[in-house]
Amino acid sequence: MRYIKLGTTGLDVSPIAIGAMTYGEPDRGHPVWSKGEEEARPLIRHALEVGINFFDTANLYSYGSSEEILGRALKEYADRDAVVIATKLRHPMRPGPNGRGLSRKAIMTEVDHSLRRLGTDYIDLYQIHRNDHSTPWEETLQVLSDLVQAGKVRYLGASSMHAWEFAKALHLQKQHGWARFVSMQDHYNLLAREEEREMLPLCLDEGVGTLVWSPLARGRLARAWDDARSTQRSETDAAYADLLYSPAQEASNQAIIDAVGQVAEAHGVSRAQIALAWRRRQPVVTAPLVGAGSISQIDQAVASLDVDLTDAEVRALEAPYTPRYDWQGVSDEAELEAIRRRVPGMALS
Repeated sequence: MRYIKLGTTGLDVSPIAIGAMTYGEPDRGHPVWSKGEEEARPLIRHALEVGINFFDTANLYSYGSSEEILGRALKEYADRDAVVIATKLRHPMRPGPNGRGLSRKAIMTEVDHSLRRLGTDYIDLYQIHRNDHSTPWEETLQVLSDLVQAGKVRYLGASSMHAWEFAKALHLQKQHGWARFVSMQDHYNLLAREEEREMLPLCLDEGVGTLVWSPLARGRLARAWDDARSTQRSETDAAYADLLYSPAQEASNQAIIDAVGQVAEAHGVSRAQIALAWRRRQPVVTAPLVGAGSISQIDQAVASLDVDLTDAEVRALEAPYTPRYDWQGVSDEAELEAIRRRVPGMALS
């Protein structure tokens, strides 16, 4: 494995990261597609064996179970000083006041819960899981910087938001001398390239590394068009899938997926390898977050690092693209409603 730096930091990370939303006890999150500890541990161990040192999770994933499983596996299989553990916070973790968000109280509470579940003294990359519009940026950014000063957190990251919001946060951090966001976790793949308009250029200009969630478009880019909707996750998480990939773009999506297949056949590799190799053409992208559910998926992700696409192949992959639905328009209320459906009886506000 050839390690790279995260943005302009000195932190060495593998160019493939494991997205641990896939791992969590089914009775605490996603009963159809999440993998409990017995299934998850061999996958985490294999990722380490092939050189992956970067693991991303969140307190929300299976309501803490993902952090617990990841923490126990890394403690047994890895050298803590060599691996990079990233987690996130913001979403509701319990009913009632102060059970969600990015206030000083919420952050100070959740960081200690995450440290306990992960079984570690510090978090390498602590990320806000979207912006919290009910809390002033200054409050959030100051307490995050305090966590770095206290040694509980090494680096700070953010995730999907409007580019102007992220620019404002970076400006405030610089103005006040607070620890700065070094990464942006955003939604970027061949079927969703809207971040190329503003967020990726901003990150490139500011020296912020980006981590890509859903790099295979929930599996659509890994399968032929006729099979593109057959994953368990797409069948059980349809609300988000519809928001992210509007039916209005089906003709464009099919043309892109067909092009992925043609390029994959020419190289003699899987479609997933081509889709992952394509994102390396964007210099600001540090690593995709691969929610690997099998040894084969991990191996394909690593093998994609050896695939080099020609300029002509990149043009063929990108040409059919048309503007997508602006997923940033999804309101917090829609997110909360999705959580209400998953956790009956949870009173969220």
